[in-house]
Amino acid sequence: MARIAVENSLQDVKDALQQNGHEVVSVDNANLQNCDCCVISGQDKDVLGIAETATKASVINAQGMTSDQIVERVNQSLS
Repeated sequence: MARIAVENSLQDVKDALQQNGHEVVSVDNANLQNCDCCVISGQDKDVLGIAETATKASVINAQGMTSDQIVERVNQSLS
């Protein structure tokens, strides 16, 4: 079971990941260093293109993807 941090706005993704046996935590409350993967909505992109990495875990931008596609991508990043 992997620990996945997910943005609060992605409740359907949280549910799908939990159904697939993953531990799901909120990005806001998670210590990202202890997460295996992070799923973001892509809505809060930095306009200047500057980003600081808070984790070495895979970060998946969920924009334009279905819950099933995101679960598949999470599983691929963990293997």
